[in-house]
Amino acid sequence: TNKKPTQASITKVKQFEGSTSFVRRSQWMLEQLRQVNGIDPNRDSAEFDLLFENAFDQWVASTASEKCTFFQILHHTCQRYLTDRKPEFINCQSKIMGGNSILHSAADSVTSAVQKASQALNERGERLGRAEEKTEDMKNSAQQFAETAHKLAMKHKC
Repeated sequence: TNKKPTQASITKVKQFEGSTSFVRRSQWMLEQLRQVNGIDPNRDSAEFDLLFENAFDQWVASTASEKCTFFQILHHTCQRYLTDRKPEFINCQSKIMGGNSILHSAADSVTSAVQKASQALNERGERLGRAEEKTEDMKNSAQQFAETAHKLAMKHKC
């Protein structure tokens, strides 16, 4: 929605080996975030650190790409919802701070998918309309055939 949430939080979850579910490990309010440390901006790494008001926590994303996506979303969320003290992003790749490229590409992908689905739906509607017309024509032909056959049967019965 476009409404600001009353609370935004960062939740750390862990997936244990052999399990498909996630377990909540820690949770902080977004306002408590003071620093996001990408550790090494010159290396694709999944590790990063988050510094909160009263805590320091080490994190590992599934992949370096997921870390980048998380940073972009986190940066965007902080810019949008935090009015006072925004966290410092250090040792992060410049593309993370350069805007919302991942968010925009995701939005573009969704828009494209919606347009394709809408076009497919329109085409399906047109095909269903043609099938309905053909079905109606076949029904009328069958009725005419039945009437003619009935008349013919009555004529030869006499």
